[in-house]
Amino acid sequence: MSHNPIRPWRNIERRKSRQIMVGNVPVGGDAPITVQTMTNTDSGDVRATLDQVIRCAEAGADIVRVSAPDQAATRALREICRESPVPIVADIHFHYKRAIEAAEAGAACLRINPGNIGSAERVREVIKAARDHGCSIRIGVNAGSLEKHLLEKYAEPCPEAMIESGLDHIRILQDNDFHEFKISVKASDVFLAAAAYQGLADATDAPIHLGITEAGGMLSGTVKSAIGLGNLLWMGIGDTIRVSLSADPVEEVKVGYEILKSLGLRHRGVNVISCPSCARQGFDVIKTVSALEDRLAHIKTPMSLSIIGCVVNGPGEALMTDIGFTGGGAGSGMVYVAGKQSHKMSNDQMIDHIVELVEKRAAEIEASDAAEAAE
Repeated sequence: MSHNPIRPWRNIERRKSRQIMVGNVPVGGDAPITVQTMTNTDSGDVRATLDQVIRCAEAGADIVRVSAPDQAATRALREICRESPVPIVADIHFHYKRAIEAAEAGAACLRINPGNIGSAERVREVIKAARDHGCSIRIGVNAGSLEKHLLEKYAEPCPEAMIESGLDHIRILQDNDFHEFKISVKASDVFLAAAAYQGLADATDAPIHLGITEAGGMLSGTVKSAIGLGNLLWMGIGDTIRVSLSADPVEEVKVGYEILKSLGLRHRGVNVISCPSCARQGFDVIKTVSALEDRLAHIKTPMSLSIIGCVVNGPGEALMTDIGFTGGGAGSGMVYVAGKQSHKMSNDQMIDHIVELVEKRAAEIEASDAAEAAE
């Protein structure tokens, strides 16, 4: 909220990490926490994959991962990387040669899983390809695919095993004088993932990629990710995130931004503050919010909007938002602009009117930002 002062008790002190580049996107250090997703198309289908990458980028994805399971996929990757509006991470499992091919095809980053990429020698070949082609690397440790010797040592997937796996592969990269890497230690269990990430954050200064893997469907996966990622981010851990949902990748991007917005770590688009509605509501809150979220999805400028059904909390919430509407009686409510009462508006015309106000305010903010940048 542009007119709302920042309060010290809301500040999160981020863990200090090195900064790397994923294509032209900085990750770690003082760079904004980036939002990633992954395509679920046939990677060999250039058009379908590119279309999904573009939709994700339009929703705000900074980086998009594409699976590269076979040579058809790595061949297609060349055109996908060339045409993509955002850096592409090639997701590699089992076949280290696919990583080499992906680097040659123009991938900005190679995601390799230590548990299934193969021997240290194969990892060294991947490192050489990454160095030769200007790729970064993500070490992707997963509780479901830990190395056999670690499972024998620890008897089961546990934070210590995941951290040891990650540090072993960090050592391989560093021994080969390769430092452009980030790391993740994902699990589908929130407690296991959180503990592993906390231990990892203490053990390395590498940028950390956060995720709760195989989180589930739209509802359950969002809840698990919000709890797991939210707690880690609150502790200052995390430089880039991916929300894993059995849903459209665009939804992963949206949820990722909502998690970051709720913690004040990154802002994009309209943050809608709305009541759950009750018998006091002066208009259909649920229907109105749904319509506004759909019609304001194109707004990228950070803004806040309160939609409250009655005067119990409506005026107070409106004081803290850029634009607000509070339900009243007789088929109309009060519009607030910059925290102040502005004018009454009929419920029938309210949605169109709020969209107009938000678009106008977004244009004003963008013009002001452009003028400041030009000074």
